[in-house]
Amino acid sequence: MTMKILKPAEFQTAPWKNGGGITHEIAKAEDAQGLIWRLSIAEVASDGPFSAFVGLSRILTVIEGSGLVLDTPDGPLVAELLKPLAFSGDLPVTSRMVDGPIRDFNVIYDAARVRAKVAVLRGPQMQDFAGEPLAVLALGGRVLIDGKRVAPGEVGLVDAGQRGMNIASDVAVLVVQLTPY
Repeated sequence: MTMKILKPAEFQTAPWKNGGGITHEIAKAEDAQGLIWRLSIAEVASDGPFSAFVGLSRILTVIEGSGLVLDTPDGPLVAELLKPLAFSGDLPVTSRMVDGPIRDFNVIYDAARVRAKVAVLRGPQMQDFAGEPLAVLALGGRVLIDGKRVAPGEVGLVDAGQRGMNIASDVAVLVVQLTPY
């Protein structure tokens, strides 16, 4: 097992695909066929359209703020604080902030090539993960993965293998599992 810890200063900041905001890209995997998966944090400061990611799936988790209402042709979706919300990147989406600006964590992925799962874990607890690659976003406090500290705002990228994660009291972390087919 190897782990790389990415600090916020290492994230790649870029305008949204549609020009309506800012994304901090954490990591991605792509090949000649295109994007396999991407992890990012978006800053949403106003209501407006989301970028389309045709052929891809999304999991959005609000990590700061009151949440978003996502208006889609199929009806509204509600993105609440620390509750992962999965939806198709094909959907035209317009967002409305519930009560002011938010930050959200996004997993955008090709569901034909990889299975993605996002879970919010709260301390204190010890978790064992085996086999699947992980990304862990520390939202505060003390998080240890195989004895290595992941500080608040940092992301630990862990390859396949056995590892244990210790989450301190009153701390939340986002855990992303990415499993290739």
